Amino acid sequence: MVNTFLAHDLLWGMTPAQLPADAPAWVVESLTAGQPVVVRRAVSAVDRIAVGVRGRLREQRYATSMAMASISRRVTPEELCHVDVARDLPALDALAQLRLALDACGWAWGVSGSAGFELASGFSALHQGSDLDLILRTPQPLARDRARELVALLDTATCVVDMQLQTPFGAVALREWAGASNRVLLKTAIEACLVTDPWNPQEQAA
Repeated sequence: MVNTFLAHDLLWGMTPAQLPADAPAWVVESLTAGQPVVVRRAVSAVDRIAVGVRGRLREQRYATSMAMASISRRVTPEELCHVDVARDLPALDALAQLRLALDACGWAWGVSGSAGFELASGFSALHQGSDLDLILRTPQPLARDRARELVALLDTATCVVDMQLQTPFGAVALREWAGASNRVLLKTAIEACLVTDPWNPQEQAA
């Protein structure tokens, strides 16, 4: 089976039986409840995929891997852009506020983080102080002045909004790419490294 899953995809089908024997009790509880796992940007065996399990607390994040054959359902961040839930929260208000402008930006975008988890699964993950995490698929370079325009748009929202640019080589924070620094942090499946161009990471600054 070809691994076509991308970081931030949510997957169903992992069971507590797939966990290592020393996995924390809260991890077992999360999977027993039927929660999905999130695809991580990491290298794994051919028949497995690197995933993370979420707990109820912010610090409860558990890195593991899932058997590809166990996957029963997949939801991508892009599928969550126009999903609504009946909860009055700043992050959801911000999503509703930004939708039309992001739809018109010319790039595929999606919802990740706590908001994506809740919209996809129905499990409560957001609170009044939650940020809104978004991704933007950028297979081609995004000009830095365009990045600054996007940051200005996100800053009109009702809560803090963070966006990751998903390049063919990894992810970079939009706010960092919109900044003045010559080098930015690119997160790949192998490492996080400083590069001058996230779409051509071989051209690294010395």
